[in-house]
Amino acid sequence: MSHAIAVLPGDGIGPEITAPTLELLNELGDFTFSEHPFGGASIDAHGTALTDETLAACRASDSVLLAAVGGPKWDTTDPSAPRPEQGLLGLRKELGLFANLRPVRPVPALYDSSALKREVLDGTDLLVVRELTGGIYFGEKTRTDTDASDLCHYTVAEVDRIARVAFDAARKRRNLVHSVDKANVLETSRQWRQVVHEVHGADFSDVELRDQLVDSCAMELIARPTQFDVIVTENLFGDILSDAAAMLSGSLGMLPSASVGNPDGPGLFEPVHGSAPDIAGQGVANPLAMFLSAAMMLRHGLDLETEATAIETAVDGALADGLRTKDLGGDATTAQALDAVRGRLA
Repeated sequence: MSHAIAVLPGDGIGPEITAPTLELLNELGDFTFSEHPFGGASIDAHGTALTDETLAACRASDSVLLAAVGGPKWDTTDPSAPRPEQGLLGLRKELGLFANLRPVRPVPALYDSSALKREVLDGTDLLVVRELTGGIYFGEKTRTDTDASDLCHYTVAEVDRIARVAFDAARKRRNLVHSVDKANVLETSRQWRQVVHEVHGADFSDVELRDQLVDSCAMELIARPTQFDVIVTENLFGDILSDAAAMLSGSLGMLPSASVGNPDGPGLFEPVHGSAPDIAGQGVANPLAMFLSAAMMLRHGLDLETEATAIETAVDGALADGLRTKDLGGDATTAQALDAVRGRLA
């Protein structure tokens, strides 16, 4: 059976890490890839970050694989100007992808690449479940010459469904959920906490639930990361906390993610890192987060667990053998990273 994958290389290093990822996937199964402009590249070509044609292609696919979007070329303070990130927000919204899954599992071979001590990292294995289509990123926005505002808005239904994703994930892991909010200040957080507890009491009382304020969580994530299993939180907090978790892995170039939630449509799979325009075109970009995002696509999007595990095991093995790209303190090129991982495929 062939799987149809909509591929969005995007901007900066995006095309450079997309090509080897597709090569890797072709080693593992029968896939049909169709590439489409997205982000800044789409703005340059079509005046918008997400065209109707690209959206239609994504909807018709079995899964969507995205590399990276954005860059200084499209940075602007003009609220009427198109921005690459609008394409990403729009795609998540249009596909109904309300849950972002960001696993953080530092590889022992890379402990020395982290700014944290080995004894702090050892045993860390956590999952950030970030609400993805509500909150301040999608709320009403206003701006005048003298002020500006962004509305943070959540419905009970939005909190209910993301809480269920987190509790379901915890049942498959270590049965612990930290619900992160700012309930001592924000009304949206007080509602968040109430709804999470209602869902927990009604259907997930077998899972341990702990409340934690976001500032405390940010500190504990770096100081004692092994205490966490599943962290569930709203859009803005999840964006910040999951990027902070890059400190644990040693590099943003190691973190994959999955955006899911619509049982009747494709998921979106992408590395956490940005487009790194400063190294674009040099052939030195780290493709490992893109490889691991493809593994998440195989597991969560296509139900190909064996193939997903094969990629993850190969990445771990290549790192154990000494593979280090520039961001990890080495000098391996993108092509050499592909060869090292491909050579470890079982």
